[in-house]
Amino acid sequence: MTTIDWAPGIARTKKRGLGTSLADVVAMSGRELRRTLRSVDALITAFAIPVSIMLVFVVIFGGALESDGDYVNYVVPGTLVLCLGFGSAATAVAVAQDVTSGTVNRFKTLPILGSAVLYGHVISSVLRNLAACIPVLGVALLLGYRPEAGFGGWLAALLFVVLMILAFTWLSTLAGLFLSVDAAASINFVFLFLPYISSGFVPVDTMPAWLRGFAQHQPYTPVIETLRDLLSGKAPGGTLWVALAWLAGILVVGIVGSALAFGRRVKE
Repeated sequence: MTTIDWAPGIARTKKRGLGTSLADVVAMSGRELRRTLRSVDALITAFAIPVSIMLVFVVIFGGALESDGDYVNYVVPGTLVLCLGFGSAATAVAVAQDVTSGTVNRFKTLPILGSAVLYGHVISSVLRNLAACIPVLGVALLLGYRPEAGFGGWLAALLFVVLMILAFTWLSTLAGLFLSVDAAASINFVFLFLPYISSGFVPVDTMPAWLRGFAQHQPYTPVIETLRDLLSGKAPGGTLWVALAWLAGILVVGIVGSALAFGRRVKE
């Protein structure tokens, strides 16, 4: 029988074909998607909460912030980024549950690609969050949102969103490998709070001077500005490279950190 090397780093199989390894990843991804569909809380988190956030900002706050009704075009990109971060943070809880419940230890007894456990969480997060974008954009269009991006702009926005989800999800995966289930749930607060101190909902120059520097240079501002430009049909300026640098850095930290942490976990 094929053996598994679960350490060091992310687990690797010995003499295991690419096709078989991909099948393991698909199986683990399906496991996570089924768990989402069977959980009412997960479905609400993935679909209802993002739409609710959109309604709160556009319907309740929109008139006070901009009376001409154009606020929806400004706020939709920021709301999308907030929702994608919030949805990606759910991975931290799912990973923590697998680690603390002994599920990972049970998988160690099976002839499977060890790292498929993590890949399954990440792939299911990407699919779940992309699906959550559909009702959010649908509601935004009903509320008057009018993106002007062409085919190329939408394609670039989609690729940018996928990169964003991957970065946020791998960072959440890393947190889930270190934290308890309850502590992992608090990661949601970070992804919910930081977008408010950015250009996602109001221009940075309207903020107090002491807060403006942080808002301008934290990762959410260039990420939101880039997505806003792509959806509005504009060519992203220098914010694109800043956003890509932030997301690439977060992605590398998440992947490398998860590999090392997972290797330590499976040796315990």
